Amino acid sequence: MPPQSRQVPPAGDPFDALADRQRREILRLLGDGPRAVHELADELPISRPAVSRHLRLLSDAGLVSEEREGTRRIYSLRAEGVDAVQAYLQRVWGDAASRFRMMAENTAPVEPGPPAGSEGAGATGGVGRADTRAES
Repeated sequence: MPPQSRQVPPAGDPFDALADRQRREILRLLGDGPRAVHELADELPISRPAVSRHLRLLSDAGLVSEEREGTRRIYSLRAEGVDAVQAYLQRVWGDAASRFRMMAENTAPVEPGPPAGSEGAGATGGVGRADTRAES
């Protein structure tokens, strides 16, 4: 019998799901390929039941999918969910990042001036210092 795949439309907010460090680590591990719950739990400092709860939240947010192979559940990244998050971030930050890059590329580096107290530092011999030479 072929594996059964569970594809449910996302019900949760992917950014709420990404707010937790352990869930981000689970996504990173799944980025290397599909894994069973026990394989993920072996890599994390949390219990299998905790991994299962995190996977349920990631699944509800549309970021992971689940396939059943007999009694095992194999989880993998869900491309549609990850692509949706990436597209959102690109819309929000893409223009800002492009403008920042353009500004950085078109701004000439500032040449350092002479150190304070050296010649050319001004009539007072330096910033904020009064001329203390006695008049003859």
